[in-house]
Amino acid sequence: MTNSNITITGYETRDIRFPTSKHLDGSDAMNKDPDYSAAYVIFHTNAGIEGHGLTFTIGRGNEICVAAIKALAPKFVGKTLAELTVNMRDTWRILTGDSQLRWIGPEKGVIHLSTGAVINAIWDLWAKAEGKPLWKLVVDMSPEDLVNSIDFRYISDAITPEEALAILKKNEPTKAVREAEMREHGYPAYTTSIGWLGYSEEKVRELCRDAIAEGWTHFKQKVGGNLEQDIQRARLIREEIGADAYLMMDANQVWDVQQAIDWMQPLLEFKPYWIEEPTSPDDILGHATIRKVLSPHTKIATGEHIQNRVIFKQLFQAKAIDFCQIDSCRVGGVNEVLSILLMAKKFGVPVCPHSGGVGLCEYTQHLAILNYIVISASNDNCVLEFVDHLHEHFVDPVRMKGGRYVAPTMPGYSIEMKKESISAYEFPLGKVHK
Repeated sequence: MTNSNITITGYETRDIRFPTSKHLDGSDAMNKDPDYSAAYVIFHTNAGIEGHGLTFTIGRGNEICVAAIKALAPKFVGKTLAELTVNMRDTWRILTGDSQLRWIGPEKGVIHLSTGAVINAIWDLWAKAEGKPLWKLVVDMSPEDLVNSIDFRYISDAITPEEALAILKKNEPTKAVREAEMREHGYPAYTTSIGWLGYSEEKVRELCRDAIAEGWTHFKQKVGGNLEQDIQRARLIREEIGADAYLMMDANQVWDVQQAIDWMQPLLEFKPYWIEEPTSPDDILGHATIRKVLSPHTKIATGEHIQNRVIFKQLFQAKAIDFCQIDSCRVGGVNEVLSILLMAKKFGVPVCPHSGGVGLCEYTQHLAILNYIVISASNDNCVLEFVDHLHEHFVDPVRMKGGRYVAPTMPGYSIEMKKESISAYEFPLGKVHK
């Protein structure tokens, strides 16, 4: 069946929550007891294939994202896949251009999180219909079609469609080499699973040893709860991973600007590769100040709570960050991610996507791979986050080998959950919650 004959006949939503707070998986200075959750959407078609998408939350409030999805998803019911994919920028604007719904954004917050879930489900459906993993679908797009999927409104002062097209065309002759590299070697990664704030020192030490044995060379520690504990834990981790391994630190927005500068001084002894989310994600000038003071002793990374391409634009323009940590569904899905990747390329900022949450590793492996093949054409200083939680609930879970992501081959965006997992963890009636 061709895309012109594939019609979206309906949709369903699910409020899915995993009780990860029981073991403090995902705990950090700001989010002490997260329950990894997903506001989940499925588009049904007359062809039998489905488009799946989700946006990530950490528990309470997930039902609000589900409600927003219910306000957005009906816009695509009755449309053919060909209608939606002939110009993905126009399709994206169907969601972001609703003047009444837009009022409760615009392009930020719950409405934008839910936009990400809905538009990602369309990309998943498209990739399945084409029989390709999402990364390959984008790699095979012409530079013109890729540029036409991006909304340049509000960012044309930082990058124009013509500049974006020039970047893509320059990389076009060599992208087959990079694709072969990704298929053979996979994408480099770092692990956050050793460093959750709520873990005991004994557990951290054991997890470090296990990770070393598995081939990991990049590790991340959560900081910001207690300075003496942060120092002690950094010392412990350094003892286990050695002086040559990479150690990142993540404060999860808990500090004020001057507090971030002061708190990091004693931690610089442990040679952190970066400090992530040192202050409010909306504070562009604050990030720039922190970077100016802490450079060259450590670098600044942020992105998981950056709500749209406009804030990223300003971070790039202000030279406020050293690493761009796109989130697959905090911004408006694949379309908006592509615009941020192109800006990062123009401004020379490496992209290290955020993947700490249910389904985010499954999502971001595609984004990191397509960025390398089509846009950045370089993996210098680029690593993709990995957390070892909840992958067993996905039909096409991530696969790791020697501290690297294995490039996915199954058609789609790898975000489809197993039906039994959806049933068991749906809130509040799933058997896990009962």
